[in-house]
Amino acid sequence: MTDEFSPVFVISVAAELADMHPQTLRQYDRLGLVRPQRQRGKHRRYSQRDVQALREIQRLSKDGVSLEGIKRIIELENQVAALRSRVTELSNELEQTRLATRGHPDLSRVFAAGAAGDVVTLARGQRPRARSQALVIWQPSRKNGR
Repeated sequence: MTDEFSPVFVISVAAELADMHPQTLRQYDRLGLVRPQRQRGKHRRYSQRDVQALREIQRLSKDGVSLEGIKRIIELENQVAALRSRVTELSNELEQTRLATRGHPDLSRVFAAGAAGDVVTLARGQRPRARSQALVIWQPSRKNGR
């Protein structure tokens, strides 16, 4: 069973699927617009995802976007995807932490520095007194040695 990332197409087939000349695919590979996987003998193998990327590059090019512009768009899209993935990862970690600390008051304490420099324990959601000069310090729990 193959997925959209499996390198299955030789350059001639990928070029035909993307409605491009094989030399165009080689040029896009040299420019870093598409990065096909390499098989033995350095033969390029394109995935369905690569073919979709080639079609998108072709569309942008026809719309008048330069190859440098296309490369920048791809870089930004990859960056956005990575950030979305990280946000999902952090959200899941936060939810796990919330579930783990629910009902455990010792695990959900907040500490503040009192006016005299002493450490003051506050309940979650509690703030230092209005006239206090306290500095609230929070550090996330460390899981798995991180």
